[in-house]
Amino acid sequence: MKVIAFNGSARKDGNTSILLRTVLERLEGASIETELVWLGNKPLGGCVACYKCLKNKDGRCAQDDIINEYLQKMLGAHGIILGSPTYFADVSANMKALIERCGMVSRVNGDLLKRKVGAAVVAVRRAGAYHVFSSLNSFFLIGQMIVVGSSYWNLARGKDPGEVKEDAEGMKTMTDLGDNMAWLLKKLNNEG
Repeated sequence: MKVIAFNGSARKDGNTSILLRTVLERLEGASIETELVWLGNKPLGGCVACYKCLKNKDGRCAQDDIINEYLQKMLGAHGIILGSPTYFADVSANMKALIERCGMVSRVNGDLLKRKVGAAVVAVRRAGAYHVFSSLNSFFLIGQMIVVGSSYWNLARGKDPGEVKEDAEGMKTMTDLGDNMAWLLKKLNNEG
């Protein structure tokens, strides 16, 4: 089994990365293969509503760039984790581009991500995280994916890089999320 996680933060090793790595460590401890992909700090283009993916039905976005590679990684995984910092009470622009384009291609090609397991992870300085959490989960839900919960909303607070480690409840939420995701993946794959 494999879980792919996408870090939507402009900071490669910031708070979002710390939270994602915490979840992934729990999955690895349960013998589940993981991969962490950083979306980078250069802009990814959003969906341009060309509808060529609907016409072509080839499982690819017609804007032939790295998004197609990311979609292939999603298709090859049993679980997908999307992680984003909170930017003006929403996901980062690069995360939004990933959601728009992978979501559209998946939907018009028969819901390619259907019944995969999904989880959202949010880093927040102070407020606005719940909207980010909702935006990430909306990607999973419209794609007919199975959403994993934790012991609280999947978020942790911290402004400066590394500060989320001081949020004990947030960090426990991430370890619980990793454990819950591992349990669910094993059940769905008749291993638990």
